[in-house]
Amino acid sequence: MPDGLAYLDSYPQAIIHFDGDAFFTSVEQAIHPELKGKPVVTGKERGIIACASYEAKALGISRGIMLHDAIRQCPTLAVLPSDYETYSLFSKRMFDITRRYSPMVEEHSIDEGFADLSGLRRLFRASYEEIARRIQASIQAELGITVSIGLSLSKSLAKMASKYRKPAGLTTVAGPDIHAFLEQAPLDRVSGFGPNTVHLLTKQGLKTAADFIDKPEKWAERLLGKTGLELWNELRGQPVHRVSTEEKSSFFTISKCKTFTAPSDDRDFIWAKLVRNIESALIKARRYKLRTGLLAVALRRQDLEVVGLEARLNRSTASPHEVVPIASRLFDRLFQQGVTYRSTLAFLGKLESDTSHQRELFEDNIRIERLETLRQAMDQVNDQYGKHTVSLGPSLFLDRHRRTARDDQPLRKTDLLHGETHRQRLYLPRLYLPV
Repeated sequence: MPDGLAYLDSYPQAIIHFDGDAFFTSVEQAIHPELKGKPVVTGKERGIIACASYEAKALGISRGIMLHDAIRQCPTLAVLPSDYETYSLFSKRMFDITRRYSPMVEEHSIDEGFADLSGLRRLFRASYEEIARRIQASIQAELGITVSIGLSLSKSLAKMASKYRKPAGLTTVAGPDIHAFLEQAPLDRVSGFGPNTVHLLTKQGLKTAADFIDKPEKWAERLLGKTGLELWNELRGQPVHRVSTEEKSSFFTISKCKTFTAPSDDRDFIWAKLVRNIESALIKARRYKLRTGLLAVALRRQDLEVVGLEARLNRSTASPHEVVPIASRLFDRLFQQGVTYRSTLAFLGKLESDTSHQRELFEDNIRIERLETLRQAMDQVNDQYGKHTVSLGPSLFLDRHRRTARDDQPLRKTDLLHGETHRQRLYLPRLYLPV
């Protein structure tokens, strides 16, 4: 056993990673009980499977497969449009349940997170493993979905452990067991080791995560830099990344991409979809008080080939009235008449804080202030009546496309409660029971 591991207590700190099992389809099965035990997939609106239930996975159907191929393989497959609003509601409740057991909970994504259980054994009069089981049982009892949990000394180890037994698994890796656990873990099972890193480490004669931590610390830093050094410590049970309760407020980039429900060669419609992506990206930037200094746009063709261009802005901004004219020039160079497209992407880079921005001496300050006033008025209306209630002119062409079965909306968007609108609804999940 390498130096530094032999003297570890079982849990000098106790971190869990909880991961929703086939989260989207599990939520669908929870609100539609008639689907339980049946193969279910989401992603009808994209034509590509976004999530597959474990019953579907048992038939060889997984995320990323084209829907027509999956249906050919399993004619009884239940295909549903993605209901992200309901998934978000279940996600919020899952994190709220976890916070009953620990105030230190980090929301890593919509379906997974971390919690620090250190020091809570006395409060609950239970072992860390038993506390983890209680969290798991509470989520299943109250939401009707299952989560897999990994318990260990660091976030990296806990995340690896949660993937070890799925679904509804609980894997614990105490201090003295770390090396034995990592001996069974191939390099590609380590979160943070991408394909290129795995190839590099393999060329160095490494096969498992244990081989990596057996190397000297300086070796890991020299080969992989800061990231390698951090992972080397995390995998040895020496936490580098603490569980953070703060909502993410800083971004290096922001991107928005939307696949059309039916591929299109309509120039006005495709331009409208790109503008909508830009508006959505800028709304997110303004929410976090950021400005962008770089815009990139891309079009994905029906054959999945992607073409894109980027432009650096003369001044950083979060106003669609300044960004969209630049996007228009890029779009004119990218779009090809007669070519069918399936999605558009808007990418914002070189983000900086809105509060740190200073205007240049010779900028057109009168025009800038007018655009800022207009943008603020639009934001006020959209905040009150719903996102995109007021938007730019190209949005008039968003409905100009061929309707298909992929345009079907989730029940939560069509079966509205009294007083709800398509933009404003109560934050309540709906349970559908046949009567």
